[in-house]
Amino acid sequence: MVNNLPVKTLTHKDLTIEGYSRAAVQTYWRIPELKLGFDLGAQPWSFMGTPTWFVSHTHMDHMIALPVYVARRRMMKMEPPVIYLPEAAIEPMGRVLRLLSRMDRGRLPCQLLPLKPGDELELSREQVVTVSPTTHTVPSLGFVVWERRRKLKPEFQCLEGRQIRDLRLGGTDVTNEVRIPRVAYLGDSSPGGLDACPAMFEAEVLIMELTFVSPRHRKDRIHKFGHMHLDDLLERREQFHNELVIASHFSTRYHSSQIRDCVAKALPDMLDGRLHLWI
Repeated sequence: MVNNLPVKTLTHKDLTIEGYSRAAVQTYWRIPELKLGFDLGAQPWSFMGTPTWFVSHTHMDHMIALPVYVARRRMMKMEPPVIYLPEAAIEPMGRVLRLLSRMDRGRLPCQLLPLKPGDELELSREQVVTVSPTTHTVPSLGFVVWERRRKLKPEFQCLEGRQIRDLRLGGTDVTNEVRIPRVAYLGDSSPGGLDACPAMFEAEVLIMELTFVSPRHRKDRIHKFGHMHLDDLLERREQFHNELVIASHFSTRYHSSQIRDCVAKALPDMLDGRLHLWI
């Protein structure tokens, strides 16, 4: 395997979170078990086999590797990928791909599909993705991946299997749909984007940006440019019901030791051990 880019890996229960994120540098994530990824700021060779991607917004550190990803899959004779983007990005990205294809003299086959806040995508019988608005300097989206199950309705739970079968054959719907938020991805956003989607606070795994951590950086200016500050996390501490919160996308103004020191000072318990710094 070619190791062309940094990839950090963390396992939580049955999910593997892989990727790398640094503000203004590059952001890319994937969850292999779910067969999907978020953002294409660069493309590790090992990520090429993931067929479905959700791009949160069109800043270059989040989407510049989209053509590279498409070209590699074509070169390796893989099926054209499906890439979801904010709807405003579909037409310009299509033009970009056509121009690059002309210069490269190679096809760039893929499906570019538009998304807007409130959309819901059924990726499979068991997997649904919902789309929420986020607040950044360009059109931007957040995503929640839900596991969908069917559960027997309470009024039928005392029946035997034969009786349940007969009800089903008679046309009775004996189950309810139950959804479990597995993974939430905020992308780049000021706190308004997090607050707009309550499910982000409930997902088993939340991947969020935390671009600024130093007390000397002003929150009003940070929010104006569509980013989060450590204080924003502290103010919402009681709302995070996640099993794992991944803080990422730290500013290049900080060394890794500075990030750890600032967070440890402000939040020594690391959200009861649930907060992980993706450095």
